[in-house]
Amino acid sequence: MSTLAMDNPATKPTGQSAEKPFFICHDIHAYYGESYVVQGVNFEVRHGEVLALLGRNGAGKTSTLRTIARLDNPALQRGEIWLDGQPVHAMKSFEAARTGIQLVPEDRRIIQGLTVEENLTLAQVAPGVGWDLDRVFGHFPRLAERRRQEGTTLSGGEQQMLAIARAMMRNIKLLLLDEPYEGLAPVIVHEIEGIVNEIKALGITTIIVEQNAVAALRLADRAVILDTGEVAFTGTANEVLDNAELRQQYLAI
Repeated sequence: MSTLAMDNPATKPTGQSAEKPFFICHDIHAYYGESYVVQGVNFEVRHGEVLALLGRNGAGKTSTLRTIARLDNPALQRGEIWLDGQPVHAMKSFEAARTGIQLVPEDRRIIQGLTVEENLTLAQVAPGVGWDLDRVFGHFPRLAERRRQEGTTLSGGEQQMLAIARAMMRNIKLLLLDEPYEGLAPVIVHEIEGIVNEIKALGITTIIVEQNAVAALRLADRAVILDTGEVAFTGTANEVLDNAELRQQYLAI
């Protein structure tokens, strides 16, 4: 396994703006065993920005999010990840979480046997405390109504709300949303969109992976499109929405 570089982020390219990037992925390479799934991905996110990370199935979107969150699989073998001037690439997942990277996984991972409130309070057993319960329930009134209900008995949309709310209970600098609309009815998708817009209005830097590319682009400031583990496009969300050929080539929409 290659040694992870520890260069100063000030030496990294600043992309489309002279503003110092808040988050940087620099030439990251990651593997599931022998399977090379993230192949030299580069992108930057400015503070308070929402970035849509898009691509067809198997393009490497979830693998990239998992690498950023410093999960063991896929394994990062080369490259650098910086958040707010701090190197994340040599961290374990719990260290990255304490630094402020919060992943809301596709499967939501609601803990069976615990109520909504217990799922939320459990998020604060380790250092890195974020919102308190009152603030969470103020932004998620549906969860306040169901605070005593077992989390796994909630509807799919409510479980998604709980997974996002649980991330907000932690110290948060970068929110990673993996397929937040998957399996949800259109009316519930609209409700989750509203929650993500609230988070955006609060200035929380967010990366969203979503197969429903148009829905993600409506929320996003900029977009990165992956194709077989590599960056195929970086630009504004509107550039993707306005370019039918680009969408057809890489997103099949």
